[in-house]
Amino acid sequence: MPDERSLSGRVAFITGAARGQGRAEAVKLASEGADIIAVDLCAQIASVPYPMSTPDDLAATVKLVEDTGARIVATQADVRDRAALKNALKAGVEELGGRLDIVVANAGIAPMAGESAWQDVIDVNLTGVYQTVEVGMRPMIKAGNGGSIVLISSVAGLVGLASPMAGSMGYAAAKHGIVGLMRAYANILASQNIRVNSIHPAAVNTPMIDNEFIRSWLDGLAQEEQGGPDMGNALPVQALEPEDIANAVYYLVSDAGRYVTGVTLPVDAGFVNKR
Repeated sequence: MPDERSLSGRVAFITGAARGQGRAEAVKLASEGADIIAVDLCAQIASVPYPMSTPDDLAATVKLVEDTGARIVATQADVRDRAALKNALKAGVEELGGRLDIVVANAGIAPMAGESAWQDVIDVNLTGVYQTVEVGMRPMIKAGNGGSIVLISSVAGLVGLASPMAGSMGYAAAKHGIVGLMRAYANILASQNIRVNSIHPAAVNTPMIDNEFIRSWLDGLAQEEQGGPDMGNALPVQALEPEDIANAVYYLVSDAGRYVTGVTLPVDAGFVNKR
């Protein structure tokens, strides 16, 4: 009996897939019939003040995807290393049938202080996104099936949200830069029937946000001065869940979003609308 799920026969490439939003995106797309090529660094970056993902996290993603009945090729690779990223994708495309339909540039970090914080966050959150699109669009064009690319930005890519710390400023700059990449690629790839959009979450309940350092930083940002920035969402919810972002990704990559391209989509419980 043919698989009638909406993404049946398609292949998705997801970065930062070991946990959090990337894992939720992998599981959601797999549950809708897509096979998955997953990459994650699974190692620590010195300027990042919270524990990053591990090989065990990536293994857990593999099991969750396989539990949906989908296939997955998972590799430890650094989005800052273009050759490694290209090799991981190439191996996955070859193993899963030679096509690529979906790219989700999800990998990101949130360093705040330290000498290398600015460069690290630009390298991962902006250059890494650029390299993900560059290596991903080529097999999509070669396959000739069109497709969809989703870049995971942030509400910090739409509003002036940062503290005067190198990593925080770099985070805002990188997330704004993603919008420029998205709009340019949406025009460049339109003739290939490849759509490109960005998603802009507010705080999401993932290890990148739910840790002692980031909680302390957010509290301090809100209390820097009397009448300081309102860090709350419009809707009465403190943080979104990774599945909320995964659902938005699914909409953009599915046929339901077939004419949506060049869009900055906030999934933010009204955070941006309050500013």
